[in-house]
Amino acid sequence: MKAHLRKLVSRREFSLLLVLVAVGAIVQWQNPAFLTMGQIDSILRNYSFMIMLATGMLMVLLLGGIDISVGSTLALSGMASALLMRDGIITSGLTAYLFSVAVGAVCGLLVGLVIAKGKVLPIIASLGFMYVFRGMTFFISDNQWVGTRFLVPEYLDFSRGSTLGISNLVWIVLAVYILVFIVLRWTKLGRQIYAVGSNPEAALVSGIRIDRIKLIVYTFNGALAGLAGAMFVGSFASAMNNSAMGMELDIIAACVIGGVSLGGGQGSVPGVLLGGLLIAVLARSLSLMGIDQFWQQALLGSVILLAVISNVIMTRHAARRSLERREI
Repeated sequence: MKAHLRKLVSRREFSLLLVLVAVGAIVQWQNPAFLTMGQIDSILRNYSFMIMLATGMLMVLLLGGIDISVGSTLALSGMASALLMRDGIITSGLTAYLFSVAVGAVCGLLVGLVIAKGKVLPIIASLGFMYVFRGMTFFISDNQWVGTRFLVPEYLDFSRGSTLGISNLVWIVLAVYILVFIVLRWTKLGRQIYAVGSNPEAALVSGIRIDRIKLIVYTFNGALAGLAGAMFVGSFASAMNNSAMGMELDIIAACVIGGVSLGGGQGSVPGVLLGGLLIAVLARSLSLMGIDQFWQQALLGSVILLAVISNVIMTRHAARRSLERREI
């Protein structure tokens, strides 16, 4: 029993949970209105896109890759479905969601093809596509935005509605996290993703089709960005060209804070969820406390640096302990 308790306490997720509780307690002490149901619902609703996209980024980072085009993919997919609703081509909320997911999946597939088949570095490929997708968003919209009156009412009602007192967007995020947790924990694909990120050479020798795994992961990541695009447009009741601009930083920060290694092969779904929640709580609490936007960004950068340093220290400590056991 003590061994299990010691193992639980030593996990990064437990430390993150304590930090999250501590931050919430401090802000609640400063602002008693912080932990009301209305505030909690607002935080979860407004940051649901970022928290969900962090799951896709988790899978990409586990491969040892990165994708900084997800914000642009979100904007493009959301704008594409909004334009079709405006023109009367899409008249169903479900169709709008599915179309956005399809556009995002195609974007992710393109990124994955350039990386897997073209052997282009992930940071370079996704950087290029980030500008390409953002430019396409401006082009197809003719630099205009799509307002509320052009969107399907059913689409808006679902995106801004709730079930059992919880936002429908939050339910979508929970479903995605459960799906990714199951895939990474109990499926062959999940084991292969970890194997590719931990040791690509060994994975290749063992018969894993690395290019195929990369295409699957990047396509899934793009599909999640497309889903987030539909959620974003529906929640804010408008499609804008600059939607989610700069969100990539928050997504990567949520993963790094959650214990995901930028070198691949290390990370967990619960850790990323807690990392995303911590980013959301920090952002909202700093705003409520009247802290300047510059200092908010500076604090976020400091948290990321501390998380990276912590990851390096914990990885070295784990490697040292493993070596000591082998020598014994």
